[in-house]
Amino acid sequence: MVTGASSGIGKAIAESLAEHSLRLILVARRQDKLEELQCNLQPKTQSHVIACDITDKNKIKEALKNLPAEFANIDVLINSAGLALGLEPAQKTDWQDWEDMLNVNCLALTHLTRLLLPGMVERNLGHIVNLGSIAGTYPYPGGNVYGATKAFVEQFSLNLKADLLDTAVRVTNIEPGMVGDSEFSLVRFKGDEEKANKVYEGLKPLTPADVAESALWVLKQPAHVNINRIEMMPVSQAPSSLATSRKK
Repeated sequence: MVTGASSGIGKAIAESLAEHSLRLILVARRQDKLEELQCNLQPKTQSHVIACDITDKNKIKEALKNLPAEFANIDVLINSAGLALGLEPAQKTDWQDWEDMLNVNCLALTHLTRLLLPGMVERNLGHIVNLGSIAGTYPYPGGNVYGATKAFVEQFSLNLKADLLDTAVRVTNIEPGMVGDSEFSLVRFKGDEEKANKVYEGLKPLTPADVAESALWVLKQPAHVNINRIEMMPVSQAPSSLATSRKK
């Protein structure tokens, strides 16, 4: 199961997994984008589409109950759905943006994980791959709640692994830096293409395919190997120094 499968990293991961003929459950809000992806993947693998808002708990539950038999036992969950909204300082942000990020990045991710985890434990087989961010480790101006949600994802991933110690279920958190060729910045700036494009001016960011390659590598490790976390950045990005404020 791949969430956020209609674009960006989620789509790239789905395309990468399809190359290995893995059956896929594709989850995202946009039915048309999912059907387009499903059509493109059809020659390589079977897929099932769930078009809904990942925060709609009842709809997600119902969709999982009604999965076709061949898709019912989910062995891999890729929690790729997530978003950043705004880049204003905390005191000037829109509360709804904060709430939306918390709902998608934290609550929806943990809810879906909780729904699928018992089956993985019962079968003693499974891998949860969460898409975190370097924002969960390195703060930056305007990152406020987005960075906090990704710090949550990192700790949730590590604590999940602690709970799963006596099982064969694996957990990985992949933490990319700047990723281009996606809708991330366009969503952050609410459709402002000029602002979104400026984010990547003069540098070469990671691509969704780069992150998908890491996800595939993690999944292909021997069953006794768990990769706790992967932190990755483009060479044109680095952790920044601590900030100071000096009075004149």
